[in-house]
Amino acid sequence: MPRGARLDSPGTLHHVIVRGIERKKIVNDKKDRNEFITRMGDIATETETAIYAWALMNNHAHILLRSGPCGLPTYMRRFLSGYAVSYNRRHRRHGHLFQNRYKSIVCEEDSYFTELVRYIHLNPLRAKLLHNLSQLGRYPWSGHSVLLGKFKKEWQDDEYVLKWFGDKAGEARRAYRQYVSAGVDQGPRPDLVGGGLVRSQGGWSAVKAMRRLGIMEKSDDRILGSGEFVESMLKQADEKVKYQFTSEEQVNRVVQLIERVCRENHISIEALQSGSRIYEVSRLRSQLAEKLVIGCGLSLAETARQLGVTTSAIANGLRRKKA
Repeated sequence: MPRGARLDSPGTLHHVIVRGIERKKIVNDKKDRNEFITRMGDIATETETAIYAWALMNNHAHILLRSGPCGLPTYMRRFLSGYAVSYNRRHRRHGHLFQNRYKSIVCEEDSYFTELVRYIHLNPLRAKLLHNLSQLGRYPWSGHSVLLGKFKKEWQDDEYVLKWFGDKAGEARRAYRQYVSAGVDQGPRPDLVGGGLVRSQGGWSAVKAMRRLGIMEKSDDRILGSGEFVESMLKQADEKVKYQFTSEEQVNRVVQLIERVCRENHISIEALQSGSRIYEVSRLRSQLAEKLVIGCGLSLAETARQLGVTTSAIANGLRRKKA
């Protein structure tokens, strides 16, 4: 069976899993580890890819990221190809380092963001590389220690993650630490390492219960999320093809429209595109999304890029307006 095309557009949230070929190591020592995460971060900065959570194991790695303007494939190709060349040269080996192509699952942010951050950061503990949360808090090869303020990685968007747990940094870190601690006994969580109906619903028992009740839910193996989210992502993929040749003139008109509307409402472009949840800013963003998609025929992806939010946020907002 042919592999499905990747679903991606700027602003899409992905859980990416990279594995070594034949389950072999992708890092041998501290120098390899430093090379891996330095390259991951440097290229994320260059491509405006936001990284929220990550864990580097011996033979695989997990990353929760939001794709930038150039898209996920460009970022991953530059990152993995460059690292593989460096690794092979250093260890005097030839051939593939990684297993097939990396796995990427598009994730519904509202439902899965914090769950995925916790799941990814608990990987070293589940794999018994570490013995307790205290050690995990000082572990340099995952983003958990960055969120706790023990290390600083300029390329990791710890501020965005901590906002999910509180408005003040100290308060947010305490809430995050408690949240991670509460997940230690949850085990492997296979529902978070793939897409499709079974994983999105949390297992076969939930799916069977839905079937007994006659509930039908749209699903796709590349997507972790509700049926509505799956439908919006697939529709967005179609629209991406439809509008991929958006003219420069159209984009200029859109930029001028956004600037005019912001001026009239006394809200800066920076505030609009910051992801702020302040009521006045959110309301204006919602109004503009409707104008751009329905009035101007702009794709969900380009609308999200212009307004500084995710494509799923645009899709969900438009759906709520129709309800």
